[in-house]
Amino acid sequence: MRLGLILRSDDGASAVEFALVLPLLLLLLFGIIDAGRYMWDINRAEKAAQMGVRTAVVTNFVSSAVDADYVGQCATPLQAGDPIPASCFTQITCSRTGANATCTSGTANTIAFNAVLTRIQAFMPEVRAANLQIIYSPSGLGYAGDPNGPDVAPLVTVRLQGIAFKPAMFLTLANIGLPVVRSSLTLEDAMGTQSN
Repeated sequence: MRLGLILRSDDGASAVEFALVLPLLLLLLFGIIDAGRYMWDINRAEKAAQMGVRTAVVTNFVSSAVDADYVGQCATPLQAGDPIPASCFTQITCSRTGANATCTSGTANTIAFNAVLTRIQAFMPEVRAANLQIIYSPSGLGYAGDPNGPDVAPLVTVRLQGIAFKPAMFLTLANIGLPVVRSSLTLEDAMGTQSN
């Protein structure tokens, strides 16, 4: 008789239903939190790249090839004061994997590279040197023999790549990479060691 009463009783039904629904609710809750954190980290990376490129265009350039003298250079030799065509300047990529920065053209200024990296890390400390590339691309701006600075004013791009995101939902067992983030500005004076 008591066994029949126990089988028909629904006193613990709410607890069982809660136990079945709780994992789904936690998964949804942590999923929402991780999605928000992921978007926040993308936003932080974008801001870090913007501040990095701002530093790169107003402080010393990383590649010495940016400061080349273009008088007498290019397919048609340029005279002092001639505009420098975009075809005369090739893209230069600078990065750092060890202690020193390297560039695809010219000598790399590791101190200038580290200044950009330090500015980026003020906004996103998890960025490492291996995550950063500084790219100088032709813009068609500049005059051969400019006495006040570099002859060319290339488009400077700061590119952040390979930054890992650790979601809380998987208790840091999984890494999801942030998308590649880049920001570009035209080179300004490229003199000095600090930016605003």
